[in-house]
Amino acid sequence: MGIRILKISNLKNFDPNAAASKDSGIFGLPFTVEEATLVLIPVPWEVTTSYGGGTSKGPQAILQASKQVDLFDAELGGFFTAGIAMLEEPLQIRQWNDIARQYAQVIIEASSLMDDTSLETIIQEVNSYSRHLNQYVYQETKRFLVQDKWVGIVGGDHSVSLGAIQACLEKHPHMGILHFDAHADLRKAFEGFTYSHASIMYNVIASTSLSKLVQVGIRDLCQEEFELIQQNNNRISTFFDYSLSEQKLKGITWDTICDEIILQLPHEVYISFDIDGLDPRFCPHTGTPVPGGLEFNEALHLIKRVVCSGRQIIGFDLNEVSPGHSSSEWDANVGARLLYKLCGWMIKSMSS
Repeated sequence: MGIRILKISNLKNFDPNAAASKDSGIFGLPFTVEEATLVLIPVPWEVTTSYGGGTSKGPQAILQASKQVDLFDAELGGFFTAGIAMLEEPLQIRQWNDIARQYAQVIIEASSLMDDTSLETIIQEVNSYSRHLNQYVYQETKRFLVQDKWVGIVGGDHSVSLGAIQACLEKHPHMGILHFDAHADLRKAFEGFTYSHASIMYNVIASTSLSKLVQVGIRDLCQEEFELIQQNNNRISTFFDYSLSEQKLKGITWDTICDEIILQLPHEVYISFDIDGLDPRFCPHTGTPVPGGLEFNEALHLIKRVVCSGRQIIGFDLNEVSPGHSSSEWDANVGARLLYKLCGWMIKSMSS
């Protein structure tokens, strides 16, 4: 089966070589959510971020920057004809974020006073808003999965992907996760927040039946996270950045390293991509940048190799893109181009 090509009347009048119009959708495309095969769900959320901020502005920044992306892809061709659309940002999620962020900031700034029981009520408020957010993402993801559409999440901080992963696991119970990140995200209730951005993969491991988590580019973690990886080596395979770098310095090709990574993955793969898994020159304003990391093309090559191995990308999320306070669109530009490639490889893998 080849790539789905939508028979939509307005596609006949669409010129993929022209500049994007102001009122066009993601990547300048004309598709509605109803018409699209692949639906992107924006989640403007950064309640528990504890260092740099701004990732709640990521979805809108990516949407705007996406209109600079040329639709033709020399590697993947015109996959956009399958239909890609992005939901409008829900105002309610933005409101929840702003309220819960104020609560969370009290805890973050009072971290040395965590034994004060008066703070527990505030923590529970944050956790309550986070549960509402998780349920929203879960329900929205499931709404499109039952229509046999494909779904990608655009964050927001990394915590937003839990609901999507839960929904995808219901449809694809044998799936594994390919996790690009600078951080292991295996902390239990970091800073007291059950659904912290630093706890996303802990929550996945602890609360779901996920059989395999494969992490790539990890270079910043605590001892408890390292011990959790060792204790769960049947479920978690972590390819640390230092090890990847050493292998490359010894002359081992990235292609060979990709083979080793892919062997750990099942047939169905969910990609969870924190932009800080890349070298920070590609994401200078992300909330928690760490020196080192993958080259942009190394990450794309690994994703390509996953698809070329015959595996399917059944869902994905892209998180922690922050436009920062400058007038530069660099972070959003990189994020938009990475998002387009994620869409392309997902469409190719699910259409073959």
